[in-house]
Amino acid sequence: MLRLDCLRSIYPELEDCLVVTIMGAVAAELHSLGHRPNFFYLQHAMGLASSTGLGLALCLPDRKVIVFDGDGSLLMNLGGLSTMARYRPKNLAHVVFDNESLLSVGGFPTATSTGTDLERVARAAGIPRAITVGDVNAFKVAVCDAIQSRELTTIIAKVEASGPGGYITNLSLLENRFQFRRHIQSLLQH
Repeated sequence: MLRLDCLRSIYPELEDCLVVTIMGAVAAELHSLGHRPNFFYLQHAMGLASSTGLGLALCLPDRKVIVFDGDGSLLMNLGGLSTMARYRPKNLAHVVFDNESLLSVGGFPTATSTGTDLERVARAAGIPRAITVGDVNAFKVAVCDAIQSRELTTIIAKVEASGPGGYITNLSLLENRFQFRRHIQSLLQH
């Protein structure tokens, strides 16, 4: 299964969510589908997408927050799972694209390529809902269910280790920070 196909399958569902992505391929592929002001592309902070999403979910409990993470990024900050489980925000969905490699920084294998099971790690950390999916239909169902539910959810999506030819977008990352902040401020004014 391709990550881009997964993102394409749920893109319409993201319109009313706050979306945080990790660096590299995930950000570039989401951006290629069409940028929205509710998308925050977290660059140069590998491992911190889940922490950023957790902070947003706790501060904005009436808004659904979706984090698009990767296996390498999650493995760099496994403590993020136990912290999310401790606070259990009901409005947070954590999607982990597991391609068993650090694709965006050279393709080196991650621990998931040798047996680490991120769904079981998430469950052991205390995440109340964790699921692994391996096809686009199951992915779409799991993400739509997580968006509708009122329970912290982690979805592990097993995807191929392939991505875009490059990771450059036409969006200024500095401007993205300000645009995302303005979007949140506009939500708070309504």
